[in-house]
Amino acid sequence: MTEPAAGDPNKPTAVVEAPKMPVKLDTPPIVGIGASAGGLEALDRFLGQVPPDSGLAFVVVLHLDPAHKGHLAERLQRCTTLQVEQVDESVRVSPDHVYLIAPNTGLSLRQGVLHRVEPAPMHGQHLPIDVFFRSLAQDRQEHSIGLVLSGMGRDGTLGLRAIKDAGGLTLAQDPAEAQGNRITLF
Repeated sequence: MTEPAAGDPNKPTAVVEAPKMPVKLDTPPIVGIGASAGGLEALDRFLGQVPPDSGLAFVVVLHLDPAHKGHLAERLQRCTTLQVEQVDESVRVSPDHVYLIAPNTGLSLRQGVLHRVEPAPMHGQHLPIDVFFRSLAQDRQEHSIGLVLSGMGRDGTLGLRAIKDAGGLTLAQDPAEAQGNRITLF
């Protein structure tokens, strides 16, 4: 019996898939939270319910006016016992922390490290929630968690799809609850 010649169409071929990079589990589970200005009260209430020793890290990406220069980190710190910090430079994610996007920037996650990035318009729009959620899905794969709170527009929709496709958990605030800003997850 002879072996089929190289390139023989009758020869079985192996299907090779790109290897999935293993997720480093030395970083805590990361919950990406997306909201616009309309979701600030819901965000306050949500963070106020998080136990101080949950072991989770939260990355808050707000879709705000680029000119917004508020004191959001201080506001969130009043609502939670978790440490709140604005991401102004690269930082390794730690448990029981809340990381907040800086005004008029973007965030990405690579190997458990948050990186501040220049806003990259998608389809002519600045969509920081989608950008972060996609990097979260790629970095954490099935260990990614995405939550969208009330707001306007579609920012976060494509990112939630990426998280879901990676096997992660996706949550969205019920619009009926958004009117009264009720959200109970814990």
